[in-house]
Amino acid sequence: MVDNQIILTRHTPRFWRVTFDMPPINIFGPQHLPQLAEIVSALESDRDVQVVVFDSAVEGFFITHYDFTAKLEDSTGLPPGKTGLQQLPDLFARISRAPVVSIASIRGRATGVGSELALASDMRFASREKAVLSQWEVGAGLVPGGGPMARLPRLIGRGRALEVLLSANDIDGDLAERYGYVNRSLPDAELDAFVDGLAHRIASFDKQALVATKRLVDANTLPEDAEIAPEWDAFIAALGRPAAQTRIKKLFDRGFHGPGDVETRLGYHIGQLGD
Repeated sequence: MVDNQIILTRHTPRFWRVTFDMPPINIFGPQHLPQLAEIVSALESDRDVQVVVFDSAVEGFFITHYDFTAKLEDSTGLPPGKTGLQQLPDLFARISRAPVVSIASIRGRATGVGSELALASDMRFASREKAVLSQWEVGAGLVPGGGPMARLPRLIGRGRALEVLLSANDIDGDLAERYGYVNRSLPDAELDAFVDGLAHRIASFDKQALVATKRLVDANTLPEDAEIAPEWDAFIAALGRPAAQTRIKKLFDRGFHGPGDVETRLGYHIGQLGD
């Protein structure tokens, strides 16, 4: 377990913030699952908290992707979570259903895991100048594993979801807003004040009314766990395919997993792997 890389700040009893601080580029791996699980359990059980904001302390990165240097058994050997799903999709499903309003404040790249956490949140707000969202996995011969095939079509429609997933390209803040991938794209200088103002406003309301309203919306919009389960299995299976291994090796040869142009322009480099 890595200490102090997922930071929980209780601004007030009703308004919490979860900040990802995994420099240099906020890669999320199996070592971070216990910390996030502890926070999600607290969100589920705390009687006072009403709003949680997810953000990042690392310049240029909200959360990038899963840790491809971790041993496979570090992920596959973990027991299922409370929902019966594997641990990462379990945590995302529980964030969606928690009796708390969750907001993703996206500044920097939300690619792979970052996009999946944002999709699991109730609302998403993006920096117009600095936010980039993507599900890049198909371009590397992989299948996304954290629930985007179940969530994206409900959010942005089938055609646009397939465009995001199958093009494996970067989506900037303005296009993400136009597609409905995020609620709003705001000037970077205004993002924090807007999100904090919204969070404090919601936190001032009656929790019972918030929870009941969210539960009724969830009943009409959230995917069942059975729809999400096959995605993680497909992701793990794809990791072992020669095509995926070849493409991931090409990415590592270009500088994947470290600061530099590949991680900053992952959509571009994904598009070069077949050449």
